[in-house]
Amino acid sequence: MRLKLVLIASLLAGVVGAGASIAIILGVFASLKPLSSPGPLAISTFVLPVAAVSYASIFVYRHTARRRKLQAVLTAILALLLCLSAFIAASLITSRLPRAGPQPGSAPRDAR
Repeated sequence: MRLKLVLIASLLAGVVGAGASIAIILGVFASLKPLSSPGPLAISTFVLPVAAVSYASIFVYRHTARRRKLQAVLTAILALLLCLSAFIAASLITSRLPRAGPQPGSAPRDAR
C-alpha cells in the first residue's frame, strides 16, 4: 500500500474541506439569523467537506496500482475523521465559557 499517499491525501482533504467550511461559518454566519433562510453559501458548508473527501478518494484510487478500493476507502474514512475532529476542535475553541454564578457563601447586595 502507498501509505504516504493515503495519509497526505486524507490530511489535505480534511484541512481543505473542514477549513473552508469553518472559515465560511466563522466569517459569514457570525449570528444564527442567516441560517434561518439557508442559501447557497449555507449549503456549501455541507458540500465542501464531502467534495474534498470524494476528490481525495478518487485521486488515491486513480494513482495506485494495487488494492485500489481498500486505499480509497481508507482515505475516505481517515479524511472524514479528520474533518469531524476539526469541526469539534473549532467548536470547542470558539465556544464561550459559561459565566460563574454567585458564590455559595456570599449574600446578595440588595439584602437588607
